[in-house]
Amino acid sequence: MFNYKITIQYDGSRYAGWQIQENALSVQESICTSIKQILQEDINLVGAGRTDSGVHALGQVANFKTERELDLFKFKYSLNAVLPNDISITEIEQAYENFHARFSAKKRMYLYLISNYKSPFYDRYSYTLFSEFNPDKLNNLSSILIGSQDFTSFSKTNQEVPNKICEVYEARWRRHKNFFIFYIEANRFLYGMVRTIVGSILKAYSLEEGISYLERIIIQKDRNSAADAVPSKGLFLYKVKY
Repeated sequence: MFNYKITIQYDGSRYAGWQIQENALSVQESICTSIKQILQEDINLVGAGRTDSGVHALGQVANFKTERELDLFKFKYSLNAVLPNDISITEIEQAYENFHARFSAKKRMYLYLISNYKSPFYDRYSYTLFSEFNPDKLNNLSSILIGSQDFTSFSKTNQEVPNKICEVYEARWRRHKNFFIFYIEANRFLYGMVRTIVGSILKAYSLEEGISYLERIIIQKDRNSAADAVPSKGLFLYKVKY
């Protein structure tokens, strides 16, 4: 069997997320259907990150196996030709036999975009907030997230995952023109975690005791203690490291 690793970009606006689900359009299903159209066989496509409904990707990684040795250039061209315009395969390579896009990943990185300027060209890919933020204050608040800890409070309540400990390596903000950009890097992420973190940091920013507020959220291990999640349209799976 040949194992192939693909890197994918997609606009998640019209998809119910990465993972195949009943009665809803998913990115995974769209790619599997397109690969089947070319290879005339069903394949099992494994993604590195199960992005939620409406979330985008700049560097999603997936792998699949087939008994056929592929001409990589020709296959990438053919696959992009049959995929919808909001999904693109940017890279394809042959991986080692045991490579698994999800379980072989060491780090995952996400970006969240906030714009403080109304534009029809920004609206699809960012959360518009007519506010000014001090990046240094945002970074001070975000520092509480660094390290290995239980992120139960930031995950959706119906998520049946016994281990909710994640190790966050970086969590930082920067200003770029009309955007405030949040970057977070961790070994793993829980369902809905990044959007709830961003929402909670923004709420903490408005409080005098912002650091204490975030500390209490982490300690309580209760989703109800955290703030509302920000909209999915501003979130991007940026990169996966192996």
